Amino acid sequence: MDLPYFGPMSTPDREVSVFPAWLSRIQTRYMNPAVRPLAPYLPGFAVVEHRGRKSGREYSTPVNAFRFDGKLCVALGHGRTDWAKNVLAAGTAEVRILGRRRRIVNPRIVDREEAGPGLPLAARVVGGRVKLFVADFATD
Repeated sequence: MDLPYFGPMSTPDREVSVFPAWLSRIQTRYMNPAVRPLAPYLPGFAVVEHRGRKSGREYSTPVNAFRFDGKLCVALGHGRTDWAKNVLAAGTAEVRILGRRRRIVNPRIVDREEAGPGLPLAARVVGGRVKLFVADFATD
């Protein structure tokens, strides 16, 4: 028996936002600009620097990030956002995390089980509800 659909939280594919659209708009317009200067230095945050796949414009997006086993992990609570689509299309991006600039490669969207061993507890918990963006840190 299929359960009734009650919104984003009950969808089995976890590709949609668990947050309401109005919160996403507030976050993009007000919260991201306020957090962006601090995020590269705060634990649990990072700034993803990417190029628009259509416009070619450069963007910097603050995200909650987890590092593990040479990888970067971001829970996609807002669904497959533009920054994630841009990085997937480019195959690489720059990330400012804990005061350092790192290049990420091999970006992918995965389920919690596919993320690999060593996934931090917070990411495992969140990953039960949403997809995870995972990328490897380049070893330049």
